[in-house]
Amino acid sequence: MKNHFLYAIALLVATFLLVDAASAQAIIGRSEFICYDKREDSKRDIRTNNDKYIDLRPTLQFEGEGSVRAVYEQQIDVPASWNDYNAYLHTENVGANYTIFVNGKQITAPIDHFTPADLFISPYLDQGENTVAIVVVDEPYMKPLAEGLQQPARTQFDNCYIFAQRRLAVYDFNVRLVPDSLERFAQLKLDVLVDNSFSTEEIIEVGYDIYAPDGKLMEYSVNDLPISGFSRDTLRFSPYIYHSNPNRWSPANPKLYDLTLYVKRSGILWEYVPLKVGFAEYGYNDEGITAFGKTLTLNKERYNAAADKATTEREIKSLKQRGINCLVPDYPQPCWFYDICDCVGIYVIDCAAIASPTNADNRAVGGTPANAPELVDEYLRRVEMMYHRAQNHVCIIAFSLGKKAGNGYNMYKAYELLKSKGDSRAIIYEDAEGEWNTDL
Repeated sequence: MKNHFLYAIALLVATFLLVDAASAQAIIGRSEFICYDKREDSKRDIRTNNDKYIDLRPTLQFEGEGSVRAVYEQQIDVPASWNDYNAYLHTENVGANYTIFVNGKQITAPIDHFTPADLFISPYLDQGENTVAIVVVDEPYMKPLAEGLQQPARTQFDNCYIFAQRRLAVYDFNVRLVPDSLERFAQLKLDVLVDNSFSTEEIIEVGYDIYAPDGKLMEYSVNDLPISGFSRDTLRFSPYIYHSNPNRWSPANPKLYDLTLYVKRSGILWEYVPLKVGFAEYGYNDEGITAFGKTLTLNKERYNAAADKATTEREIKSLKQRGINCLVPDYPQPCWFYDICDCVGIYVIDCAAIASPTNADNRAVGGTPANAPELVDEYLRRVEMMYHRAQNHVCIIAFSLGKKAGNGYNMYKAYELLKSKGDSRAIIYEDAEGEWNTDL
């Protein structure tokens, strides 16, 4: 079986970019989260009690040269109880560009190793034993897109996992605490995108509760939402959160509210999603980035997360003590990086994993990758994944399309994509050179 699988890999070496349209849909853009069965587990991030969660630690099966550099495999067992669940795969810390195979079928084009990815893998799984393979690839077109970017060595496949979520469940969310129209207090803006993967109309109960930084319950609600079969719909909550102005988030006052999303069915609680929410409002004007309408004075430092969470937290606290109030990473960071910045109190301008300085000044079609239309889908994927993973964090004050990479069609489309999100935060591209695809 293994030799047959490697033979199939060899046949596909030259066709990584020709993944069929159905397989291309495996990579999804949404917030990075998992669901917990118990509220206590959600607050403490205890995953071992969840039988719908599987750590992914594939082992090396094959090393070679050429396009396929290595094959890592793991056998997973899909029980019959997963029939009413959707399965998702989260990947990061692979250490090189890669593609995913499930049961011998390639389900993604190459994925850059700088951007953590989420994939919908249910269509490729069978009940019983399954083989998930992470195949390290060397594709020439990938190299110029992240030229010069470097990550610290981390434990390979750290925080790679599979988890199963009910087929009637929270698919994504957008959460903000912003001032009301008279700036008397905060208003919660919580949009919950719900997915119904059943063929029939179903009714879901979605609720939340939110606690102030001092532990006081501020608001809660549960609403029913009927959803047609094979569709998604958004449930919106917008309550006022009183006595909130002392809790406005800033580096000097990094106070966070605890918000928990939960799902009920027939009165039974069955999924929890924990969130930390800060009270802030960001925008921009001719002078720069604003918070609550006032222009920020930013003391910025280029910084990427260290090899582990503890070291990163120490370094970020040290930078803050030196007077740094804004970090500018080179590429999307681990989820815990943004959690640290929320809690410690430091602004972040997030950045897509795009840096192509060598031919940045060659504006001919194909001269710089930014003006190579055949790469537009890859640019859009990197920018959209960066946005969805970070957009709910209060530390994020702006989004960058990339480092020095020239300008052209792909960067124009990337800017338009982020603008379509309706976010008030600035979109920055320092290599725009006076063109329209940057806000500052």
